[in-house]
Amino acid sequence: MTASSENLFSSESSAAPIGIIAMNSVTELGNKIDGYLTDWSKLAGYETDSFLIECECPRFSSGDGKGLIKSTVRGIDLFIIVDVGNYSIKYDYFGMQNAMSPDDHFQDLKRIIQAASGKAHRITVIMPTLYGGRQHRRNYRESLDCACALQELEAMGVSNIVCFDAHDPRVQNAVPLMGFDNVMPTYQVLKAMMKQINDIDLSKEKFMVVSPDEGALNRNMYYASVLGVDMGMFYKRRDYSQIINGRNPIVAHEYIGNPVEGKDIFVADDIISSGESMLDVAKNLKEKNAGRFFAYATYAIFTNGLEKFDKAYEDGIIDGVFGTNLTYRTPELLSRPWFHEVDVSKYIAYFIEAINHDVSISKIIDPHTKIETLLKKYGIK
Repeated sequence: MTASSENLFSSESSAAPIGIIAMNSVTELGNKIDGYLTDWSKLAGYETDSFLIECECPRFSSGDGKGLIKSTVRGIDLFIIVDVGNYSIKYDYFGMQNAMSPDDHFQDLKRIIQAASGKAHRITVIMPTLYGGRQHRRNYRESLDCACALQELEAMGVSNIVCFDAHDPRVQNAVPLMGFDNVMPTYQVLKAMMKQINDIDLSKEKFMVVSPDEGALNRNMYYASVLGVDMGMFYKRRDYSQIINGRNPIVAHEYIGNPVEGKDIFVADDIISSGESMLDVAKNLKEKNAGRFFAYATYAIFTNGLEKFDKAYEDGIIDGVFGTNLTYRTPELLSRPWFHEVDVSKYIAYFIEAINHDVSISKIIDPHTKIETLLKKYGIK
């Protein structure tokens, strides 16, 4: 616990008692966050066993559901944490086991907000994977799910939304009067990489950052900037004469930038879905005689399975994939030798502290100072 953590727990600055509702989609993450908060509170002289508030969303045999909070939330600074991408949660529906979709998780979130009955001091929703976030703009006659969802939460009395690495954070324009924080766990990623890859050399001569496409340019520019290394990028050449699965198919990935020969490569993106694009980028760079290839995605979900990545690892095309614990990871993924987990629970606990005590979160959002300290620790700067 840092000095700032202890100061934040002073009774003079606390807006209201903390209460955390961890939906069944984030049980593991919620317990970790609660562990940090309870430890810090005890060090500050406040004895509490847990900040977690028990709840459930039972369903009738017809599939109808309801939200139930099992203790009072009156006057509580309520933080509700949900992972709308957790497809491992199932419920009975006419005798069948039905996997919960993002729509189901979002509906349960609204049920719990309803169950609070407006009695909480304030409601903050921590939704790492922003619901509907991939549909961030309208082309032709299309829905804008994320914008409507944010407006719905605002109308229900939610004060703040905290998400991580939104596909396009400009969706917050739909709710300009509501708190909206899009957090990038850059420091946590670098810390995990330095800790888990023992022989990593982040010098300009040995290391390079590459953006997988123009959409990921800003996040990769930040990594290159704080590390002081060169950066390259790919752009996706698409076939605009046809549409497959709602999108113009990618014909090729074209590389622009400095030579990568002999350098370890780091590529950051918001999501690894099927993983085809990331593997194409890795193959392209290996053909240019790059060294080791490390990929990072805030949400490594591998919708098409792990087999292609297993083969790429065996063939030396990829050397490691980093992903956060902000969304569901299968036991199979966690057992893979090429997968490295980035724990973001302490970061979220800091966020809860800061919001609860109505202090600026600018230092939490901008991790530049912590990254500088980390690099000095490993003798890089």
